[in-house]
Amino acid sequence: MDARQQELAARIAGRRGAVRGPFRVWLHSPEMCERAESLGAFARFDCSLPRHLRELSLLMAARNWDAQYSWNAHVHQAVEAGIPEAAVKAIAEKREAVFGNDADQAFYQFCREVLEDHFVTDATFARALEHFGAKGLVDTIGALGNFTMLGMCLNTFQVDLQADKEPPFPDVRGHGRVVPGTDPSRP
Repeated sequence: MDARQQELAARIAGRRGAVRGPFRVWLHSPEMCERAESLGAFARFDCSLPRHLRELSLLMAARNWDAQYSWNAHVHQAVEAGIPEAAVKAIAEKREAVFGNDADQAFYQFCREVLEDHFVTDATFARALEHFGAKGLVDTIGALGNFTMLGMCLNTFQVDLQADKEPPFPDVRGHGRVVPGTDPSRP
């Protein structure tokens, strides 16, 4: 690494404990890495959303992009933060998740529509706005965008899938989809 890459790697390791996953890729472009790390840190640690919803947005974007590394790195944090295990399992299986309170359900619906439909209905927007305000919805879009970029990076550059972790999605193995009628234990 050149001096700039070393400086960024030290900063990332200081904030996140080590240079792992996408940062090993992004360091090839120090300017991109610096900006991605800054947005990622905001989305993960500093935005207006409560921790459990930051983690939920990460899981939803990870599943949308089949980003197993992201999912595996955060699934336990999401549960610890208060996301129900049944909802986590439903998201992994691409089923409708159910939450115990209206705010979390509104957040889930908002994120689901953004990721799956690329648009949000007026009713969903109004409901989410009522719970989170304009700032919260802007932060949600920033988080989903950041975690989407993360998933794209992880899959494109085939970042290590943590061999010690169980594959989280029934329809994905390695860096590809399981073809119906084939052996799901093989990529």
